[in-house]
Amino acid sequence: QAIEAIAQVAKETLGDDYSIAWSGSAYQEVSSKGTASYAFALGMIFVFLILAAQYERWLIPLAVVTAVPFAVFGSFLLVYLRGFSNDIYFQTGLLLLIGLSAKNAILIVEFAMEERFKKGKGVFEAAVAAAKLRFRPIIMTSLAFTFGVLPMIFATGAGSASRHSLGTGLIGG
Repeated sequence: QAIEAIAQVAKETLGDDYSIAWSGSAYQEVSSKGTASYAFALGMIFVFLILAAQYERWLIPLAVVTAVPFAVFGSFLLVYLRGFSNDIYFQTGLLLLIGLSAKNAILIVEFAMEERFKKGKGVFEAAVAAAKLRFRPIIMTSLAFTFGVLPMIFATGAGSASRHSLGTGLIGG
């Protein structure tokens, strides 16, 4: 928002004979504009392909990857509610959320596959048994991660804005 405002003021004030150039983090943000969606899509594709290779099936990784949109929605919602923008730090957090949400889904899918193929349960029974069995470990690791990221939200000093954006996105997801 600030970059756009500065560019608009410079255009109105300086006229057509002059231009401005960005440097530092402003240059990074201007040059990376629009590439976050590609990075996010590539991250999703890589996670899917790695899981497809691991499970030697195409359908099971789909169940894992479907957990990612819920994490992304929660992340966007909390960042919006706190009034932050979609900056490079938040986008980095989104890439991290792909891995974290997939990890939790993998835990449930692994145990559901074990219940189904080794113990002969139906799909629904295996999914419920896996969810019951892995609920506490997933909650414990998620809470540990959340409490570990919580200081980022309350950070002060130099660079705290980047930590606020990253931490808010991660906790929201």
